[in-house]
Amino acid sequence: MLQRSSLPYFKIILLLPILAVFALPGFAQPHWKEIVSVEDICIAYPQEIQEMLEQFDLDYPGLEKVKLARAEGNLPQACQALLDYYHNCDNAAHLRKEKPQLTTTTVAEADTILTNVFTIQNVKGQVPVGEDGHRDWYHKGPNNDREWAWLSNRHTQIHQVLTAYFETGNPKYAQYIDFFLRDFIIKSMPYPAVKSRTSVWRGLEVSFRSKVWSEVFYSLINTGYLSPATQLLMLSSLPDHAHYNRNFHGGNNWLTMEVSALATVATNFPEYRQAEEWLDYSVQAMVESMKDQVYPDGVQTELTSHYHNVSLRNFELFKEICDRAEKTLPAYYNETLENMYRYIAHAMRPDGNRVLNNDGDRGSDRAIILKGANTFGKPEWEYIATNGKSGTLPTDGPSYFHPWAGQLISRSGYDSLAHWSFFDVGPWGSGHQHNDKLHLSVAAYGHDFLVDAGRFAYTGAVAEKFRPYARSSAAHNVMLIGGQGQDAGPTHAQTQLNSTCYKITNDFDYATGSFGEFLSTEGEIKHQRAVMYVRSEFWVVVDHIKTDRPRKIEALWHWHPTCQVIQESSTVKTNHKQGNLAIVPLSKQPFSVKFIKGQEQPELQGWYSPEYNLYEPNLTTSYHGEIEGDATLVWLLLPSSDKIVVPETTILQETEQYVNLRIESSQNIWELTIPYSNSGLASVQEIQ
Repeated sequence: MLQRSSLPYFKIILLLPILAVFALPGFAQPHWKEIVSVEDICIAYPQEIQEMLEQFDLDYPGLEKVKLARAEGNLPQACQALLDYYHNCDNAAHLRKEKPQLTTTTVAEADTILTNVFTIQNVKGQVPVGEDGHRDWYHKGPNNDREWAWLSNRHTQIHQVLTAYFETGNPKYAQYIDFFLRDFIIKSMPYPAVKSRTSVWRGLEVSFRSKVWSEVFYSLINTGYLSPATQLLMLSSLPDHAHYNRNFHGGNNWLTMEVSALATVATNFPEYRQAEEWLDYSVQAMVESMKDQVYPDGVQTELTSHYHNVSLRNFELFKEICDRAEKTLPAYYNETLENMYRYIAHAMRPDGNRVLNNDGDRGSDRAIILKGANTFGKPEWEYIATNGKSGTLPTDGPSYFHPWAGQLISRSGYDSLAHWSFFDVGPWGSGHQHNDKLHLSVAAYGHDFLVDAGRFAYTGAVAEKFRPYARSSAAHNVMLIGGQGQDAGPTHAQTQLNSTCYKITNDFDYATGSFGEFLSTEGEIKHQRAVMYVRSEFWVVVDHIKTDRPRKIEALWHWHPTCQVIQESSTVKTNHKQGNLAIVPLSKQPFSVKFIKGQEQPELQGWYSPEYNLYEPNLTTSYHGEIEGDATLVWLLLPSSDKIVVPETTILQETEQYVNLRIESSQNIWELTIPYSNSGLASVQEIQ
């Protein structure tokens, strides 16, 4: 039986004549599936509908008939007047659509959803129906994953069905949405009005629904397929959604999603009594949050490309909301949006995909960058996104360092076959962190070579198996000390890194960082890593380890699953017809080399996840050995458009401050000075 919250005495008195009428013969309460008309919903849930009307400012222009009917105690008439208002008002013009021409055309993906089969984060499952006819809104999918239940309650699936309706004009899609929402809202009552992590009432799900429902309400309201009962149920539930996002929202990217949803309800439904307060609060909270969660270099503090984009999308959505409502935002807000877009453009891989780091997914950023280029008038971003096919060649770059995020993006150029690398010397991050400081990813000639392992999943069977591995140092291109990975680091940067930590010139890029907190490790240990990229030629990685005792060490290099990797002595390289990379150890440190792929025992190793819930084996090359004390390891990462030819290399000098080496190919000779920690000493001299 549906639970109902208690009402104050004066409200009960007001409801008595209404309830008395509905108690007469002929007013039997219908089954929830039969509730379609205004009268049906008023008979079934008079208390909830009365509470809905109390959420409205009935002095709002256009609601005069609603106010009069309510004062007369005629609940159905008040509701009908309210719906008439929404049918004819000018609200949300950007969401209203013309009714499409009637057809029987179908869309296969939408038809699957009509069978209650939803695909959530690459996992397909069917939501069961209970004895009461309601779907099980707490169903966790085939992997018993609470993330599956959460995300299915965001109602993105009905947005897909909504799109199918307007593409085809087939009424079955609109009718499914009507029944879906009536089912959900009735089953989810009463609103608990407390902070929750349940499948239905968690902040992110509440925020997504608010946005989807707004579009559903206004785009279908004049089609005849969204029943009056469903319209009233939506109007009764949206204030609850707003209340949740106003009072129980989270921080970081959660705040951007939840508070933008609050503003969505406030501006699409300004007739609610609290709409103005909701919008004012939204502006204050969003501006303050932007200051807290975006560094001056434009990078979101979670330092995860995936969630950077989530925050940007919601910051931008909020600006669009405020623009439509003629609510002015400070200049800082627009400047930060521009900086966030700039970061995405500067970090893009040559193939258009974003950085895969922390809890992120690999995916294309081209469309996002092109949107930003158009919005902010930046033809140089268009040039990057199109690999130089359109736009204007940037006057800076091609490499970029972000001093607050501590990220060096190195490139040989902007073409699709360019060299590209990502080197992380920044803080741990404010959320979604992996223990991966000093990780290096490398791509060239259209291939991903050295990769981050990805995020796998947060909950469910995949997460139970892979989540600890995904977050560990073992899943990244870093050093393990004594078999142990890194512990957590500082979550935020308090100041930007100064120029001693990085240098970008026409000929080379350089950056350096260090880390000294390793799990279950006694004594003093510090790992310093410096990366030098000689433009259009190669990378040199220098690992300087300071220790007070002998240590077992292990250097990990994770290859993309498509790489065909072979070993020649201590050199490990790909063996492709076109586009290759070699890892060449240059120091005298003795190593044993081990190939690991898809290992499950004694611990996980050699696994890769490009997207949530997707994973496959990949090859990990492990260089492991022992050091007696302080040691310096030098690695040459050599890309080639065809077969690898390893050059002659000589370490000329190794001091307490730097390594000096000579690299001699058939065409060129370079002398490099690579300091452990002082960019002022970094130099590249091309002798020939």
